[in-house]
Amino acid sequence: MKKMIALGFEGSANKIGVGVVTLDGSILSNPRHTYVTPPGQGFLPRETAQHHLLHILPLIKSALKTAQITPNDIDCLCYTKGPGMGAPLQVAAVVVRVLSQLWKKPIVAVNHCVAHIEMGRVVTGADDPVVLYVSGGNTQVIAYSEGRYRIFGETIDIAVGNCLDRFARALTLSNDPSPGYNIEQLAKKGEKFIDLPYVVKGMDGSFSGILSYLEATAEEKLKNNECTPADLCYSLQETVFPMLVEITERAMAHCDKKDVLIVGGVGCNERLQEMMRIMCSERGGRLFATDDRYCIDNGAMIAYTGLLAYANGMSTLLEESTFTQRFRTDEVLTIWREKMESSNGLMEKGV
Repeated sequence: MKKMIALGFEGSANKIGVGVVTLDGSILSNPRHTYVTPPGQGFLPRETAQHHLLHILPLIKSALKTAQITPNDIDCLCYTKGPGMGAPLQVAAVVVRVLSQLWKKPIVAVNHCVAHIEMGRVVTGADDPVVLYVSGGNTQVIAYSEGRYRIFGETIDIAVGNCLDRFARALTLSNDPSPGYNIEQLAKKGEKFIDLPYVVKGMDGSFSGILSYLEATAEEKLKNNECTPADLCYSLQETVFPMLVEITERAMAHCDKKDVLIVGGVGCNERLQEMMRIMCSERGGRLFATDDRYCIDNGAMIAYTGLLAYANGMSTLLEESTFTQRFRTDEVLTIWREKMESSNGLMEKGV
């Protein structure tokens, strides 16, 4: 019996990725390319979209060649509908529309956040964890309940990844491979802890005040030799990561769950994983996390999540294959999880 295969496109931020995945979660190929700006600079929508346009066709060819498939083998085409930056999102949406008509294949629009969760679940084997989703654009504490991924806590201003990225710019750290990674490496050399604002409000966190405080005081502290850039990176991590652990633990208690899955680009950070692992073990649970192949935005996560939806009867009409910068995680009806829960319930009853 032929396995169902999906081709997925991710382009919501500074990475353009194309992935080929089967329904059992086998990743046949997953190439991507990152738009890297000079130190001290962020990535703007227009220039990022131009980067994606330049690289998307070679990535498609590479993905098909590595997976050893042709367009005839593909069951559906999946793309990131949102959330993300408008111009970069538009690139994948347009390419999917064109390929759908050329290859006569159905389209499946995918929520970027849900795709991170499903990729994390299939790669790690996590069943029903509390999910900490941390990236440059999102910070959410999520758990599945009654057909949807519900948001139990989140940032009330900027994402934790955005906080890290912008501070890296203030220090003019390299953006290659990513500003967050370079902060992590520099933080390992830090020796002095600098007190920073710690802002947790119930189930939510706030990161803009921490960034503002650092931007206002870092230059003076460095000038007066009160600390080093490594000390500041170390202090930033040792402040924002405990905030994330706190709101995650609160959600675990509320949902009565023991396991945690970390997804999103910031989820690659080994110090964050270490802190979360300690908390989980103290509660008798486990931490599930992945490396940069799957934590960071990639096409495979879009292909896999779209294929789950397609296998359960969901698809997107050509005229509705649009994109949106704002697309909440809890807007998605995860019909595949509903069916899994139903079948598990029947098995428990011996049906």
